[in-house]
Amino acid sequence: MKEPLNNKMLEHEIESDEDDLYEHYKFTASTGQDPLRVDKFLMNFIENATRNKIQQAIKAGNVLVNDVAVKSNHKVKPFDVVRVVLAHPPHENLLVAEDIPIDIVYEDDDVMVVNKPAGMVVHPGHGNYSGTLVNGLIHHIENLPTNSNERPGLVHRIDKDTSGLLVVAKTEHAMSHLSNQFYDRTTERLYYALVWGNVEGEEGTIEGNIGRSLKNRLQMSVFPDGEHGKHAVTHYKVLERFSYVTLVQCKLETGRTHQIRAHFKYIGHTLFNDERYGGNAVLKGTTFTKYKQFVDNCFKVLPRQALHAKTLGFEHPTTGEFMRFNSEIPEDIVQCIEKWRTYTVNQKE
Repeated sequence: MKEPLNNKMLEHEIESDEDDLYEHYKFTASTGQDPLRVDKFLMNFIENATRNKIQQAIKAGNVLVNDVAVKSNHKVKPFDVVRVVLAHPPHENLLVAEDIPIDIVYEDDDVMVVNKPAGMVVHPGHGNYSGTLVNGLIHHIENLPTNSNERPGLVHRIDKDTSGLLVVAKTEHAMSHLSNQFYDRTTERLYYALVWGNVEGEEGTIEGNIGRSLKNRLQMSVFPDGEHGKHAVTHYKVLERFSYVTLVQCKLETGRTHQIRAHFKYIGHTLFNDERYGGNAVLKGTTFTKYKQFVDNCFKVLPRQALHAKTLGFEHPTTGEFMRFNSEIPEDIVQCIEKWRTYTVNQKE
């Protein structure tokens, strides 16, 4: 799926008189789509555009349903294909090399392993067209191979506010070899997550298809009946319990968008301070003002979802050696855990 565009992109198109149009992204309405105005439909997808800007783009003839320009009140129905076409290529195709510091854990002629900080976007999109990891990578390495989405070097990705390890392919062979490993599920990926609630049991497996939410397109949902989404499996084990939150280690068997975030929300244990999935509210605990202040302080220490890609293992595409890398838990997560650890000890005294 293409990345959302922002207001400036819409505005640029409206003011343009060029004839050539480029598809910026395309959405296919799901089987469960109720009839919905196309402007409201697009609002569910476009994170950084106002409804007014969308309506202007529609008025300019830049929104097509089944390849026909439509008006704002056109109703989108199941299986309709909605496209947004603009007079300039997508910004992610206009990559500019930037001298951005990259925490390189390992590098040779074939691969690079980087430790991405929280807050850094992996590739351009969602209104972030500079300052991304990819902008830094193309400055650091010339002629990076592109993946199937035309993104240089990327074999996989992690969310903006998730920290941790990523492997980058530096050659076409490495790209193909590593991509096959992710597809065949032979890589090793371990995450640490702090989740709301006291997770039942010491270990377990969460299984359920993951796909775009039918109600909020910025979220992913779990579809246990298998009617929507793609097969997803997350294994977990409890590392430590802190009264109303639990530190867990997650092992990914599959790698779907927001997999850990969606799976744990599904079982009633939303990630701590995960704003998009509702984890930035007090979901477990007491109603005392002092407790709420404590949680707010934890949110300030860790102003993002408590998720870190700690371990990454893969077979080297040239030597065949299985390589495993570990990263330190970032200071913001460490400080948050320490606060909960102290709180739990005081509760028992």
